[in-house]
Amino acid sequence: MKVELVTNLKRQATRILADLHDTKEPVLITEHGRPSAYLVDVADFELMQRRMQILEGIAKGERAILDGRVVSEGDALEKMYKWLD
Repeated sequence: MKVELVTNLKRQATRILADLHDTKEPVLITEHGRPSAYLVDVADFELMQRRMQILEGIAKGERAILDGRVVSEGDALEKMYKWLD
């Protein structure tokens, strides 16, 4: 992963963005020697967001199972058919 100072980002944003688009490698932006932000390609960010939504859906399903909020397959099909009509 590339690391850039925030001052370099201010001065060389065009070059840093061009490198990012070419390599697709995230850039860690630092301020005062500490991590401040990540700069990532738009397509990669959107992919991460979609993956996060899937993982959150799985986590909700697992919580529902643990809480006993489940229905049988037959009941689920019946509810789906009613919903689709």
